[in-house]
Amino acid sequence: MTERNGKALAVARSYFDAMAGGDVDKIVSISAADIVCNSPRGELNGSAAFRGFHDGFSRMIRKLTLLAAFGDDAEAVIVYDADTHPVAHAIVAEHLTVESGKIASTRVIYDATPFAAYAATVQPQ
Repeated sequence: MTERNGKALAVARSYFDAMAGGDVDKIVSISAADIVCNSPRGELNGSAAFRGFHDGFSRMIRKLTLLAAFGDDAEAVIVYDADTHPVAHAIVAEHLTVESGKIASTRVIYDATPFAAYAATVQPQ
């Protein structure tokens, strides 16, 4: 997957722009109803769970910077620097599959250790 164009890459770029802008409604609108998301937090199934994942993530974001994006008509990979309130400059990679113009699945890869360390210091409200 070395192409720099294609339908899946276009969807991935829209997804990244929506994340960077905190537009969770846009993220959900370009995702399949039965989306599957795998991340260090576990597997999420369906658009409601995916919305919850992004609602939480959007509240943590200070800035996202796209580092790389590659894809074709069926799948894409985006790599970005996530500057968040709990962790500065976490590098994240996502592998997305796209079917019928919607994100069918995403595999989110990042080091969860610093996020867990931060969470351990926060008192429950």
